[in-house]
Amino acid sequence: MTDLLSHSVSFEPLVPLWLLGALALLALGLCVAGLLRASRSGALLRLGAALVILTWLAGPQRLHENRHPLPQTALLLVDQSGSMSLGQRRAITQKAADILAHAQAPGLEFRTVNVRENGHDGTRLFEALDQAAADIPPARFAGAVMLTDGQNLDTPQTIPDRLRPAESGSHHTTLPLHVLLSARGEETDRRLEVLEAPPYAIAGQDAHLRVRVQDAGPGTHDGTPATLSVRVNGEAARSVPVQTGTPQDITVHVAHPGQLLVSLAVSPLEGEVSTINNQTVVTITGIRDRLRVLLVSGTPNQGERVWRRLLKADPAVDLIHFTILRPPEKDDGTPLSDLALIAFPVRELFQEKIRQFDLIILDGFENRHILPRLYLENIADFVRQGGGLLLTAGPEFVGPGSLQDTPVGDILPAHVPFDNSIITQRFRPALTATGRRHPVTAALPGAPQSQPAPSASTPPETPDSAANGTGTWGPWYRSLRPDRTHGEVLMNGPDGAPLLLLDHVDRGRVALLLSDQIWLWSRGEGGGGPQAELLRRISHWLMKEPELEEEQLTASLSDGVLSITRHSVSAEAINTVSVTAPSGATQSVTLRPNPQDPGTFRATLPATENGIWQVSDGTHTTYAAPVQADPAEFATLRATASKLEDMTRQTGGGIFWLGDTPDSLHVPTARVASSSDLHGADWLAFPARGAHTVTGRTATPLLPTGLYLLLALPLILAAWWREGRRPR
Repeated sequence: MTDLLSHSVSFEPLVPLWLLGALALLALGLCVAGLLRASRSGALLRLGAALVILTWLAGPQRLHENRHPLPQTALLLVDQSGSMSLGQRRAITQKAADILAHAQAPGLEFRTVNVRENGHDGTRLFEALDQAAADIPPARFAGAVMLTDGQNLDTPQTIPDRLRPAESGSHHTTLPLHVLLSARGEETDRRLEVLEAPPYAIAGQDAHLRVRVQDAGPGTHDGTPATLSVRVNGEAARSVPVQTGTPQDITVHVAHPGQLLVSLAVSPLEGEVSTINNQTVVTITGIRDRLRVLLVSGTPNQGERVWRRLLKADPAVDLIHFTILRPPEKDDGTPLSDLALIAFPVRELFQEKIRQFDLIILDGFENRHILPRLYLENIADFVRQGGGLLLTAGPEFVGPGSLQDTPVGDILPAHVPFDNSIITQRFRPALTATGRRHPVTAALPGAPQSQPAPSASTPPETPDSAANGTGTWGPWYRSLRPDRTHGEVLMNGPDGAPLLLLDHVDRGRVALLLSDQIWLWSRGEGGGGPQAELLRRISHWLMKEPELEEEQLTASLSDGVLSITRHSVSAEAINTVSVTAPSGATQSVTLRPNPQDPGTFRATLPATENGIWQVSDGTHTTYAAPVQADPAEFATLRATASKLEDMTRQTGGGIFWLGDTPDSLHVPTARVASSSDLHGADWLAFPARGAHTVTGRTATPLLPTGLYLLLALPLILAAWWREGRRPR
């Protein structure tokens, strides 16, 4: 650029400023006095001469500056958000940005800023403008160009401060914002909005969703007929007629606890830009409605408080608890009203309302004719028809009132002989190989490893030695040794005897703990143990909570990758699954074992199709759907000027449509404005800000010294002549 010459005036006083000011006041005072004293006084002429002399003393100088103009900087904000991946938008904007950035515009340079969505609230171009403009000197900032599809979510109501400079340097009070749109013109789009969707719903009941179909763009209007397709997990899709612009209620039945994927898709609009936002997947988690638990304790014992504390602490549990204070054979004549607040409602609990419970817990329960055989048969039938039963056994289990001799014994996973079955010695519970894989006991904190049964030469454990493994669980001192078992053994007791057993009985489940001393962990005996977590897991497994199933198949889809996890307690679990894409294409995938997590097998594969994916191992089936990282970014996909045109108009900028292919771009030329117009049909401009650097400076007196004397002397003579004619 050619250097410019600039002129200005400055002062270099020949005397101190205070003296110059004093002389000025003195001259002014003499002038006023002279005017008051006589009508023909030459006071004004003398004041004029004094001003000429004072001006000379002020040292006026003419400054000559050599200025080098600086190019002004404009921002190129290139939208690279998710919606720009549609069609050729990204290629169009990138090519247009390259053309502008390399254009030879005198006095103008561009700085390119790539703007990506921040992952949760859509495209925010003005936030990027504010941050990028902060690095440009205000005097050199000329304005901005946005290359986008127009889908911006942070357009302000008023002109941003960055586009309203404190010193504009020209007749423009604002800096322009130009918008280049990656399309041929306004586009049309149909989108499906989910207005209401419950994240949770009661299993066995209906969940209600509310959706709306919206059309936008030229020629669209509300009330257009459309068809909504609803698909729940792998079920057949059902069609629901809808009208655009009108909310529609959808009812979905939640058949069971766990995740439910509801796929919604609306028929496409002719000529719309994309069908990505025509479909969505809603996740609803089925939950149980107030788990109902019946706890019946035998003679009051130390473990009773543990059960009550655990179950009462769970807000989702309705607990009914009864304690048998006195068996029938111990009748000492005390009135029943003095022994219990209410009579034990045997018929009501075990005959009339037993089907209302999800779980029955018998803690140290000794029958002794408390429950007639019919009611014990009801408990066994309750389990077979889908209920849960947890029984903790102590010495009463091998006594005359043992439940083993009742119909309940037919569903228990172990039998304990009456003779020599009570073990009273110090031991630490240990996990079995199955227990380390089972969700009920896997990863329990402080769990020791199971040890093989000791040989005859192995010395018995002393109170100061560890009984099993290297864990931190505290010891127990009593357990029962069964002579036969079935089901799954998760924990062992002394000498490797089964301690905790789980079993499936028809549609129900049974858990048997062959010790009545888990309460010692709650007291911190020998370091204590995870009694609350263990009992919680056992209880929820009995109530069929999905996350505690021993055979699990789960899948999740994120960032275009389908992750499959198969968990099994069996050492010979199936490690091959069938994957079905939303389009119906099927492929076989082999799962690999995870060495850090026994019983777990995993696999991943690319999954780019939108919709519900199905994974099956032949017995278990699960579903997965993509989770959209930024729903706001894909809510509306059409290219439009509507969201930015008001701002461009307020700043004096222009809107330009680039076209729909990179090979047929219509990129406007850029220049520095020489008039108030900042855009035309095929050009855009920025106002000249006048930014420069000073390369040199010289100073010369404004007037020669003799000229001041020539100016002052006539004034002095005129004042003398005027006062000489004053009447005497």
